[in-house]
Amino acid sequence: MEFLQSNNQMDYTKEKLNYRPIFSTLSKNAGAEIIRYGRSKENAITLAQGQGDANTPDFICEAVQTAMSDGHTFYGPPIGEPALRQEISDYYKRIFNIDVPMNRIFVTASGTTAMDYALTSLLDPGDDVIAITPIWKNLLSAVEVAQANAIEVPLDEQDGQWSLDLDRLFDSVTDKTRAILIVSPSNPTGWVMNDAEIKALLAFSRKTGIWIVADEVYSRLTLNESHAPSFLEHAEERDFLLTVNSFSKAWAMTGWRLGWLVGPPCAESIICDIALYNTMGAPTPLQYGGIAALRHGEDFIESQKLQWRQNRKTLIERFDNHDRILMNPPDATFYSFFKVDGEEKCISFCKDLVDNVGLVLAPGVGFGKDCAGYVRLCYAVSDGLLSEALDRLEEAVR
Repeated sequence: MEFLQSNNQMDYTKEKLNYRPIFSTLSKNAGAEIIRYGRSKENAITLAQGQGDANTPDFICEAVQTAMSDGHTFYGPPIGEPALRQEISDYYKRIFNIDVPMNRIFVTASGTTAMDYALTSLLDPGDDVIAITPIWKNLLSAVEVAQANAIEVPLDEQDGQWSLDLDRLFDSVTDKTRAILIVSPSNPTGWVMNDAEIKALLAFSRKTGIWIVADEVYSRLTLNESHAPSFLEHAEERDFLLTVNSFSKAWAMTGWRLGWLVGPPCAESIICDIALYNTMGAPTPLQYGGIAALRHGEDFIESQKLQWRQNRKTLIERFDNHDRILMNPPDATFYSFFKVDGEEKCISFCKDLVDNVGLVLAPGVGFGKDCAGYVRLCYAVSDGLLSEALDRLEEAVR
């Protein structure tokens, strides 16, 4: 009775103290905050999120409708429908010319979930994760939530290009390092890791036993090649390697939340357990849309690349004619990661863009501690919308 009375008198203004302490110290997502801030501005143009303005192709949507009509609406295997796992295996053979058997492929409810499964399977509190920056903020936060430590190793930017210093990367490893986290092609810079660098990193992993977690979500968004180099093209079956992928970008399926993870054969039971107690698996009917995307989506990808190449050209022409805007043209993805001379406080600058010209862009500080002077713009939009956005940007920095 005494216990019940004390509970009734609890100070509920302190109820946050009952949650994990990590959520009191979790670093802020500056990009998400600016997007929320931009929603208050009428007629604002939002190019802060990583998605284009193209609808998901009809043939993908129709495949899901057919699947639902055929009764594919029940629980499925936690790591994906066998038909989709086999289709992903066939896709790797067709596009990358590599054999990845379906027992190494795990379907997930988004690429973000695939990354979460990868980190959950590896990290204990106090572990170190080497993260190549600039990098998507959500990945750094996922390391934080796991109570591990993200050790940032920035790319170099010089002579109009981004590059990775492998020696600096290897020198950053300690006896607490559990994994190296790398996104290639890079969100937000568009930098692409080459084959020699991939081989060197795999050799280092084999020597040290440190895992590589490779985010290859943008692998098909190379502007002049069929695909970016993949770790899977050079890896051995039992390497300490987990690769993350998603249907979101190449097939315009951001809202579908459908992705996949590839690991060594021994990962199957572990990832299955994590999925079982997390999402119970990706939505069953949506997986049939994934099959259609892989099987019939090449023409759509090529049509999107045509638009992105033209938009990249437009960006280069517009920025070259502006003495305050500095950009290294991206080799892949649909992002421009640029600086505005004299604007070092990117959060304040992005808020000013919303307030003064109705343009929502992502502040660079969200992509790493060395990125405070940068801004990210997603150019996967119509040429008319991009032109209007650039007009507003130029008006703001004139």
